[in-house]
Amino acid sequence: MTEYTSPVPLPALDALAPEPYREIYGMPMFPLVPTADLEESKEFWLNGLGFIDLFSIPGRITHLRRWAFQDVLLVPGEPAEPSALSISFSCVPNQIDEIGKRCEELRPGCTSGPEEKPWNSVELTIVTPEHTRVVMTAARPIDPDSEQAAQLRAVGIDVPRG
Repeated sequence: MTEYTSPVPLPALDALAPEPYREIYGMPMFPLVPTADLEESKEFWLNGLGFIDLFSIPGRITHLRRWAFQDVLLVPGEPAEPSALSISFSCVPNQIDEIGKRCEELRPGCTSGPEEKPWNSVELTIVTPEHTRVVMTAARPIDPDSEQAAQLRAVGIDVPRG
């Protein structure tokens, strides 16, 4: 088996976010997000959520990216109605408040959270201009001597002891 290094940093309160990945690759997964206003949506994803414009064809498509394998394609179309379905993107803990602040400045009332989740993350939910529910999720470190670590070991997940 070959060793794979994830672009997502290991859980740590002081984890550093990787730089946006600008290379071209075969995308293993991506959402196609229809929007009535490409420019408004693009501005929100860039300035609120921290994506980069990898490339755009004006009036036709904007390919957005954060880290490697965090791709979104904005295309002209009618946005879907708000739904319970969401798309999650990894971030690091120190980005949660910053992203929430920027999104609220652009669209007051568009965020909820952050909230600690039982799957060991802190999550901020954002509803974008085109009604996409985006969850920015930051993994929290596990105390190796905690009850949570013991429960994970009990179901066969390797949590190194402290």
